[in-house]
Amino acid sequence: MSYLDAHGYTPITVTHFVQSHANNVDALPERPVILTFDDGFADFLTHAIPILQKYNFTATLYVSTAFLDGTSLWLSREGESKRRTLTRDELRQIDTYGIECGGHSHHHPQLDMLPPHVAQEEIVTCKDSLEQTLGHQVYSFAYPFGYYTSQIRQCVYAAGYTSACAVRHMMSSEQTDPFALARLWVKPTTTPDVFGQLLEGVGQSALQTFYLQVRTPVWRAIRRCSSFVTPYKWVEGVTVRGYNM
Repeated sequence: MSYLDAHGYTPITVTHFVQSHANNVDALPERPVILTFDDGFADFLTHAIPILQKYNFTATLYVSTAFLDGTSLWLSREGESKRRTLTRDELRQIDTYGIECGGHSHHHPQLDMLPPHVAQEEIVTCKDSLEQTLGHQVYSFAYPFGYYTSQIRQCVYAAGYTSACAVRHMMSSEQTDPFALARLWVKPTTTPDVFGQLLEGVGQSALQTFYLQVRTPVWRAIRRCSSFVTPYKWVEGVTVRGYNM
C-alpha cells in the first residue's frame, strides 16, 4: 500500500471500473488500481482495514456467505478450518467504510464442477444473503479458485451481477470482458520490486503462460476425476457436489 501511495496510484472498486467503462464516462483517475480480497476472513477488518484507512484507499471484498459468523470450514484440507470469518455485523461495519462487498458463492465450491442448477443456487443464494445483510444491491462476483466456464459466467450475469473476477495472473483493461476480469495474485513473498514490475506489466507473460497451463482441459479433467472419488460433501444441510472441504 505504501508503494501504491508513493507512486501515485488511486484505488477504485471493481464496480467503479466497470460502470465507468459501460457508461462511457471518463471518470477514472490517472493511475487506477483495484484491490480485491477474497473469502471474508475476520482479519480483513482487524489487519487490512487499518492499513487501507491509513492511505484512504478503497477495495472490493468478496465474501462466501455460508461461513459468515463462523470459521473457514472450506479450508479443512489445508488445516485452516478454524480461521475466524467475518460476522454479519462486521460486514455491515466494513460496508460503511466505503469498501465494496461482493459475492464469492455461498459455500466456496469449484463452480465449474457443479451441476448447473447447483452452481446457480450457489451464485444466487450468495447475492441474496449479502443484499439482505447490507441492505443494498451487490454488483460484483469473484469465482472461487478462479474457476469458471461460459455457462457459469452466464449464471452470474443472470443473477444480476454486473462483473465477475477470475485470477488469470494478468492485468485487466477497458477491453476485458467484465465477467472475466483478470487479477494479479500478490503473495506474502512478493517483494516491492516485483510488485512494481507486475504493475508496469513486466514479467506478466510468464505468469499468463502458467495460468493457461493450469487451465487446460487436462487439469480440469483431473479435478473432475478427483471429485468423483468423493463426489458429495454435506455442509450445513446442503449437498454440494465437488465441494472443496
